[in-house]
Amino acid sequence: MSTSLLTLRSAIVPRSTALTHALFIVGGTTFLALAAQVSFTIPGTVIPFSGQSLAVLLVGTTYGARLGFATFATYLLAGIAGAPIFAHGGYGYERIISATGGYLVGMFLATALLGYLAERRADRKFITSFPALLLGEVTIFSFGLVWLHHTLGYSWSETIADGLTPFIIPEIIKIAIVATSLPLVWRKISTSINK
Repeated sequence: MSTSLLTLRSAIVPRSTALTHALFIVGGTTFLALAAQVSFTIPGTVIPFSGQSLAVLLVGTTYGARLGFATFATYLLAGIAGAPIFAHGGYGYERIISATGGYLVGMFLATALLGYLAERRADRKFITSFPALLLGEVTIFSFGLVWLHHTLGYSWSETIADGLTPFIIPEIIKIAIVATSLPLVWRKISTSINK
């Protein structure tokens, strides 16, 4: 395996099989589902604040593009099929086409994008990790805001006020947590490999 495409997951579990991939997908889907349940709706907005975007940042960067993509696809399919795993225990196709569905689509794409960037070592130093994670958040919110604007017929100022402004500080905190943690984990792994 090329070290330039090494992810945190493959550094910790270097020999992957179909079974280990399946276990990672189930574990990642469970993590996404649990993080989505840590949610509440901010008064005056229809968009719930949840831990789901933090889970997306972690799954994307640690799993890599393909496994992260497969994990979030499994999460979406399970939710569409009726598992109450979206924010507030939501489920069903209706959730995907609702006002908040664009955020889920953005998270799906951000997971693959973050995985792609992590495979190219963007997660190893804060100076590269922070912008990569910020790009992931921009992907999530770009799809979320366009979808919100379209489904609710909001003006753009209403869309930004409802779907972005209340989340700026919490999302920057999430990015800072992940951007700080990942390089520390990589440093620890590098130290243990070089012993």
